Amino acid sequence: SAGEMREAVVSRAGAADVVIMAAAVADYAPEPASRKIPKDDEELVLRMRRTPDILGELGTLRREGRTAAILVGFAAETGDPVPRAREKRQRKGVDLIVANDVSRPGAGFDVDTNEVTLVGEDGEDALPLQSKARVASAILDRVEALLARREAGHAR
Repeated sequence: SAGEMREAVVSRAGAADVVIMAAAVADYAPEPASRKIPKDDEELVLRMRRTPDILGELGTLRREGRTAAILVGFAAETGDPVPRAREKRQRKGVDLIVANDVSRPGAGFDVDTNEVTLVGEDGEDALPLQSKARVASAILDRVEALLARREAGHAR
């Protein structure tokens, strides 16, 4: 569940150098019923509740000094994902957002390729359509640069 994922991630965040939040359980979950709902001919409407914002909580933990991890999140959107990724990076206090338009052919889910934009404090890098392995390599190269910059700052 999202709650279990949150507990697992948050409990280990203090020991992490890098946290890459590449997947979420779900943004919303159905509210549990207090009793069995009998079957009848009426339409059933489910109420949904927001699940924990794990990446946002990690950003808060870092601002509080309880983790120093480099934080990477994803913004899977339909339409231009970059403006939302910029806002999300700022609001959640993370280092890098990997933004992609999941409605584009050959990108997103159920394919072996993706086209993303890496949105960080130091700018944006639009990566062309390529294998997801190459996209992952580019993300890790960016993380490596962030780690090197952090280490250089501590060496002063």
